[in-house]
Amino acid sequence: MTIEQVQEEIVQEFSMFEDWMDKYSYLIELGNDLQDLDPKDKNDQNLIKGCQSRVWLVADIEDGKINFRGESDAVIVKGLVALLLRVVSGRTPKELLETDLHFIDDIGLKQHLSPTRSNGLLAMVKQIRLYAVAYSKIEG
Repeated sequence: MTIEQVQEEIVQEFSMFEDWMDKYSYLIELGNDLQDLDPKDKNDQNLIKGCQSRVWLVADIEDGKINFRGESDAVIVKGLVALLLRVVSGRTPKELLETDLHFIDDIGLKQHLSPTRSNGLLAMVKQIRLYAVAYSKIEG
């Protein structure tokens, strides 16, 4: 699936829920399904700055594609991490740099998250783009 197709799939999934309590429950469910990081990866180097809760993001490149792993100590944020990773993991740096992650706005996350969570989500997206820039220079 392309990044666009995955984003559309997420928008469809969230459109099935009538209210935000159901959407939050779904986010928590997604976070619960996310594989925990190895404790050694939960270090300051992988910690996202700008998040109220603690979020770790790890990126490795293999065969020209960046594979992301992540985790958070907050249940809703862990769901946000799971959503982001579903869209961005396994993509080339070029794909990540050329894609607008519009699903965040399309499902209404920015409007329904607290300002600190919204800032944290933007910090995660920024870190993903920084990894893409770095790996594009290495691979390029």
